Amino acid sequence: MTDMPARRLLLVHAHPDDESINNGATMAKYAAEGAQVTLVTCTLGELGEVIPPGLAHLAGEALGEYRHGELASAMAALGVEDFRQLGGAGRYRDSGMMGLADNEHPGCFWQADVDEAAALLTEVIREVRPQVVVTYDPDGGYGHPDHIQAHRVAMRAVELAEAEGLPVERVYWNRAPRRVVEEAFGRLRDDLAGLPFGRSAAVSDVPGVVDDERITTRVHGGRAHTAAKAAAMRAHATQIEVAEPYFALSNELAQPLFADEYYELVRGERAEGDDSDLFAGIGEAP
Repeated sequence: MTDMPARRLLLVHAHPDDESINNGATMAKYAAEGAQVTLVTCTLGELGEVIPPGLAHLAGEALGEYRHGELASAMAALGVEDFRQLGGAGRYRDSGMMGLADNEHPGCFWQADVDEAAALLTEVIREVRPQVVVTYDPDGGYGHPDHIQAHRVAMRAVELAEAEGLPVERVYWNRAPRRVVEEAFGRLRDDLAGLPFGRSAAVSDVPGVVDDERITTRVHGGRAHTAAKAAAMRAHATQIEVAEPYFALSNELAQPLFADEYYELVRGERAEGDDSDLFAGIGEAP
């Protein structure tokens, strides 16, 4: 254990691109500071809608393989070396949006046994010994089956690890403070005419929006880490079009690209006096 980095962060996401949108600046910051940053992605995103016409032929396994390559490029932009697929590439299939027939596919993540999937994630926890885990809230941020399941699996894995005597000190959920989001959309409305997207998304389209008082931690991106985040998002070109400081998904609705990223501490003790560091107050590795 003595050769482990003093700070170790594990992020659990549903599809390639979720990590860059939600946590790109955070991942870049901690990787640059020498922390161990580990990303576990639960599916390859085989059912994502492809934006570039030249890649429109990609679907199913071919799209999943391509998106895995995009993920590798995004991680290079963020300086993250440790990124994995839960149970290995292709173990769990993209479930599609809630209510679609794809939700019933026996191999999709939505149909996975939570304890079985959590046991696979516990293997990662056992190896990298994260002090901090980041994932979605119980609604998955916006109700996608794979996001909801990623939440369930991450939280269960933390329980299983603790039962083994490997406690995770803190668990955070991805959040976005309502006031900040509303102000950003106000700026977006003023800038919309100069953007390639044409229309604006709504505040309700941003995952994890909550009242400001629920935010416990704000990680400042700064110029360098925000640039790395934007580069990582651009690497996911099948799914994201970036026009800083905005971006759009396949629905072509513009939304803000947040330089600062926000979290709610839901498990563990909050450090006094520092709300800008996920690791604040956590001591050196044993």
